Amino acid sequence: MTPPTTFTTLTTRPPWGRAVVTGGAGFLGSHMCERLLDEGVEVDCVDNLSSGAAGNIGHLAGRPVFRFLEYDVSEPGWVDELGGSYDLVLHFSCPVSPAGCPRPALETLDAGSLGTRNALAMADRDGARFLLASTSEVHGDPLVRFSEVLATAYVRDRGTDAGIVRVSNTYGPRMRADDGRAVPTFINQALAGGPVNIAGDGSQKHSLCYVDDTVEGVLLVAASRSVRPVDIGGGDETTVLETARRVIDLTGSDARLEFVDPPSGAVAPVERRPDTTFARELFGWVPKVTWEEGLERTVAHFLSRPEDGRPTPEPYGRSLRSA
Repeated sequence: MTPPTTFTTLTTRPPWGRAVVTGGAGFLGSHMCERLLDEGVEVDCVDNLSSGAAGNIGHLAGRPVFRFLEYDVSEPGWVDELGGSYDLVLHFSCPVSPAGCPRPALETLDAGSLGTRNALAMADRDGARFLLASTSEVHGDPLVRFSEVLATAYVRDRGTDAGIVRVSNTYGPRMRADDGRAVPTFINQALAGGPVNIAGDGSQKHSLCYVDDTVEGVLLVAASRSVRPVDIGGGDETTVLETARRVIDLTGSDARLEFVDPPSGAVAPVERRPDTTFARELFGWVPKVTWEEGLERTVAHFLSRPEDGRPTPEPYGRSLRSA
């Protein structure tokens, strides 16, 4: 089995003493929190648990340099409540999965606009490195474009050390079963006995990136001073049909495949592969976990659900919104 990737790709020691991760109880955010803690960084996790889950960070509750703060990042005042000073601000609070990002949704719009502005203000106040978690779907999403433009404006007008990382097709443990993306949907359907639904004929290609590899790429970009958006994603390329069949095998399910019409109005490209040339050439980042191995780890997590019995971390702070 491929060992987890290590931060030593860039440096032997992370250049931050203290970090804040918004959306830190989400799928990717929780992995970012854990990795930073493992590297010796103090971590404050900010999340209102609207799409994240306390179980994702339950295993971190006993770490002495970890704090969970239950705040809505779009609300005024939480930046002052946290105090400072931070060396790194990772803004992961806006849901990007189909199920977690209904359109239109005021809460999502607030997180992507007001929340981004608040997180940028914190980074600007502390002179911290700011990294916006964006998506490869930026060209089709006005909200994502706005968040990126806002980060760029802070760089231009205030000299903020801000960067953008566009995450694509990340999967792994702690994904929600109702996430809406292919991997958790297939696993959930297979474990329920099927059918496993495939939109179209399943020949569409997608390039999956296991969460450990994504975390590595994000930290490499964070440790740089890159302002240019960097695509992180895409390992081995496979088809949707191959993914579904592999999931059925790994779950031991007798679920059948069922080919269905794509959702009304859905327009999906035949191939979905991010351009990671910049990440490879500048940072030496290359995904290491194969899609077969990544699926094996992910299915094992869904079968065990180890976080279910973990304690919910007691927040150090609560939402500032009055009841």
